Amino acid sequence: MMDSYRCGLCGYVYNPRAGEPARGVEPRTTFEDLPGTRACSRCGAEKSLFKKA
Repeated sequence: MMDSYRCGLCGYVYNPRAGEPARGVEPRTTFEDLPGTRACSRCGAEKSLFKKA
């Protein structure tokens, strides 16, 4: 299953179906497969601050 995750600071939602091609993340990349150092695309919050949407 490909769950979306929401940033706890700014509300940005990472959608794994779309990925983030502009940041080098291919579509269908799960949140769990993103590196632990990955930060929110909008506000820079740590990955640990994201929760399932």
